[in-house]
Amino acid sequence: MAFSTRSGGQTRTQTALADINITPLVDVVLVLLIIFMITAPVLQSGIDVAVPHTRTVNQLTEERTVVTIDKSQNVFLQTGGTDRPINLADLTASLRGSAAGDPSKRVIYLRADEKVPFGAFASVMDAVKRAGITNISIVTQPLESTPTDESATK
Repeated sequence: MAFSTRSGGQTRTQTALADINITPLVDVVLVLLIIFMITAPVLQSGIDVAVPHTRTVNQLTEERTVVTIDKSQNVFLQTGGTDRPINLADLTASLRGSAAGDPSKRVIYLRADEKVPFGAFASVMDAVKRAGITNISIVTQPLESTPTDESATK
C-alpha cells in the first residue's frame, strides 16, 4: 500500500511496512513448547503399579477404560483420563453405566501390580465379566533383553 505526502511543494511516495514481526511469535511458541514438555510427564502419572514384564507388548494409542489394582489391592477405574478409587462391589455397576453400546464389544485394560495375589486379580476379572465385558486385555511392560538372555537362547 502506497501513499503520498506533500511537504514544501514536494510530493513523496512512501510505502507502508506490511511485514509481520516473527520474533514475538517464536518466543510464545518456545514458551508453550517448554510448558508442554514439563507438564506432559505429570499428566501421564497415575497410580504407581509395577506391571509384569513380557516378551510381546502392543502399543496402544486410543482412548481406553483401564481398571488398576495397586500393590495394596486397591481398585481404581480410569475413564476420561482420571483414576478414581472404586469399591469392588460397585465396579460392575460402574462399568455397565459408563458406556453405551454392546458391552461384549467393549475393551477393558487391566493393570495389576506384579505383587497382587491371584485371588484379587480374579475377583476384579469376575466383576468385569459380570458387567458383560468379555474382551479384557492385561497391561504389561516389555521384557528388556540382556546379553545373558540372548546367550542362553543360542
